[in-house]
Amino acid sequence: MAVEISRSRIRSVVSKEEEEFVSTHPKSGALFERAKKSLFRGVPMSWMTEWPGSFPIFVKEARNARLTDVDGHSYVDLCLGDSGSLTGHSPGPTADAICNQVHRGMTCMLPSEDAIWVGEELTRRFGLPLWQIYTTATDADRFAIRLARKATGRRQVLVFDGCYHGSVDEALVTVKDGPRVAQGREVIGALPNPASRVIQFNDVDALERALSPRDVACVLAEPAMTNAGIIHPEPGYLDALRDMTRRYGTLLIIDETHTICAGPGGMTRTLGLEPDFLTIGKSIAGGLPAAAMGLTHEVAAKLQTGKRFGIGIGGTLAGTVLQMAAIRATLDKVLTEEAFQRMIAVATHLADGVAEVIEEKGVPWHVNRLGCRAEYRFVKDPPKNGAMSEAVFDPDLDALVHVFMANRGILLTPFHTMVLISPQTTIEDVDLHNRVFTELVETLLASN
Repeated sequence: MAVEISRSRIRSVVSKEEEEFVSTHPKSGALFERAKKSLFRGVPMSWMTEWPGSFPIFVKEARNARLTDVDGHSYVDLCLGDSGSLTGHSPGPTADAICNQVHRGMTCMLPSEDAIWVGEELTRRFGLPLWQIYTTATDADRFAIRLARKATGRRQVLVFDGCYHGSVDEALVTVKDGPRVAQGREVIGALPNPASRVIQFNDVDALERALSPRDVACVLAEPAMTNAGIIHPEPGYLDALRDMTRRYGTLLIIDETHTICAGPGGMTRTLGLEPDFLTIGKSIAGGLPAAAMGLTHEVAAKLQTGKRFGIGIGGTLAGTVLQMAAIRATLDKVLTEEAFQRMIAVATHLADGVAEVIEEKGVPWHVNRLGCRAEYRFVKDPPKNGAMSEAVFDPDLDALVHVFMANRGILLTPFHTMVLISPQTTIEDVDLHNRVFTELVETLLASN
């Protein structure tokens, strides 16, 4: 029988932990107050305020799988820049390649020989034959949508409720009040309906209803959802997605930015997927801003309308010689087959340990894993779509876990109770996490 944890107990522990955080991070607190005078919301990027505690930790140094703050605290970093540092912080081969290239030019608006190596390697890993390089995954997704609209002559884009594909307007929508498309998130200045159609993940009937009018240019999807927690595709769902998109003349964009955690070729390679476009960002340049978009020969043939391709499809700081050097080093020497084998084994060890604690203590939670990414949620059964995930979100427990972990030297992804494993993350690191997780559960159950 599952153990119930009282809400008053949760709030009491949260209050105590937040007081501890403030008292033990005085330098970060002072810097945050100073930063408010020159930085909007006191940070260089507003999401940085989403971390636990009353203010964000200010970083002094980050190396490999650890981070040190200005107050001298060292953390096992299981956030890793929300995948941006999936390689670990400043991996040696990537850092060396960046340093070497910096002295030989950073941006030239011309290709380098490294670019050819990168294109060939991306083809080997993911299967798509043609590639373009961008600065962020948002850019890659945005331009894939534009190309899909050009290739199909259609306007609509289909996405899944609870998805996240950066700041692409078409993906910042959610299902509310039945089939109506509405803005369900606090998105600054986003359009109320930017030519989007949105459905629930894992719903085959909804997929057919959305595609059958034959007005959808593309489906933009992760092969497994990660923004609404880890939500795996149900058996046969991805096959149905590919079959229906082909049947109704819709192009399929697979976004592997997070699901690269499944292996060196992401879920596309692991499951033998056949997208028309593939996008990936964050991790492929070891923390340097870079992303890539792959496309098929069939799609490319529909886009070749003349020598001048057209404006609005890239940026002058995309595809630079510096990016190409960083991507080459990262794919060649950091995010290797062997590295993923170790990363997935360490993530499995962590997830198994968390599952044992959940079972032993009888709390109605679960842990889910996708390659070297794992997440625990405060509900017994894993949600199957974005709406189910939103319905079971527990802000009190979510806040508690993050600040409790931070006070004991563990950083989790701030938007989720999610952990990421880098090539430098050790068994000892995740054993520490699992001991702290056990302490958290026991603290909640004490005097419950």
